[in-house]
Amino acid sequence: MLDILIIGGGPIGIACGLQAQKAGLSFLIVEKGCLVNSLYNYPSTMTFFSTSEKLEIGGIPFVTISNKPTRAEALEYYRRVATSNHLPVNLFEEVTGLINQDDIFTITTSKATYQAKKVILSTGFYDIAVKLDIPGEDLPKVKHYYKDPHYYAMQKVVVVGSSNSAIDVALETYRKGADVTLVIRGEEVSHRVKYWVRPDIINRIKEGSIKAYFSSHLKAVREHEVDIVSPAGLVTIPNDYVMAMTGYRPNFEFLKKLGITLTDDKFIPHYNPETMETNLPGLYLAGVVCGGMDTHLWFIENSRVHAEMILEDIVSKG
Repeated sequence: MLDILIIGGGPIGIACGLQAQKAGLSFLIVEKGCLVNSLYNYPSTMTFFSTSEKLEIGGIPFVTISNKPTRAEALEYYRRVATSNHLPVNLFEEVTGLINQDDIFTITTSKATYQAKKVILSTGFYDIAVKLDIPGEDLPKVKHYYKDPHYYAMQKVVVVGSSNSAIDVALETYRKGADVTLVIRGEEVSHRVKYWVRPDIINRIKEGSIKAYFSSHLKAVREHEVDIVSPAGLVTIPNDYVMAMTGYRPNFEFLKKLGITLTDDKFIPHYNPETMETNLPGLYLAGVVCGGMDTHLWFIENSRVHAEMILEDIVSKG
């Protein structure tokens, strides 16, 4: 019997493990992918907006060469935190079911069955892409995840979106020789784009190096072209790849299956903001999963405190 089972081996799940260890409680972290799976799936060239200090967990220093860490540095940091503290982590093990009977949770995974007094859900939101829901989206040329710009050299690339991920893809592929077209629903590039990147993309658009359709959306994708609905009407352009950087969302179906109540509009899960406990006693939420569709509200830097809040509540209840 575990005191706590933690679902999700990302930075916040690891932070919860550190706090549980500090409290002297028995626990296990179960992760369906690799350690910090979401960070692993970030673009290989990614640099964090946050400073390394704001990404630290458990009071363990995150030392980097520059002020803003890279993906590679973050992977190294969180791996070393987990291994040096000997955290019990089961990787590539997916939770498939959870029931609560007589205040004891029985958790079924792809490999085993566990029992725990408390459960912390820290599953993030990077696993499920928000779909365009247009004809041709299922073609292999349409990508919702991006790793490296070299693959798109000398190709005609359409990038959908105006967030940080979309703008990074547009600029990086352009600089590797891609012919880049941006399709943006709004009237301008999002003001959420990193302050040192936004002027770059605006200047590339102004000079014509990157084509941009504002107040527009992608209507259809075909093998060698795409249709764009723009203020000037329907536009068809040649195309090799579509990078649909339309965002990601938590696994709402899994949350509902567990019995967590969600709001009707943005699917925000019910939880006590002071303790992070959900409508199911003994089941807690930690990290970006708390935001529902508003995935931009929570980051590592402002949700790492969830670990302390949760463990304080668990310990206080004995």
